[in-house]
Amino acid sequence: MQLSQLKWRCRRGMRELDVLLEAYLSHHYPVADTAEQADFVSLVALTDPELSAYLLQGQDPTTPDLQRLVEKIRHFC
Repeated sequence: MQLSQLKWRCRRGMRELDVLLEAYLSHHYPVADTAEQADFVSLVALTDPELSAYLLQGQDPTTPDLQRLVEKIRHFC
């Protein structure tokens, strides 16, 4: 998926999610390995309530790969 498409998918219904996802996209995604980039594509495919629960409310995703990525985004921001 192209960066422009991902940037569009980072635009959510909540400004807080926009900030977190766009910050990761601009700073970490370009240097991430292929697996982490695929995990990010999966992450932005989730619904806003799921993303809010994971990134803002401290809940953990059920899959280990997404959990690692969510922790990285939380730590970065």
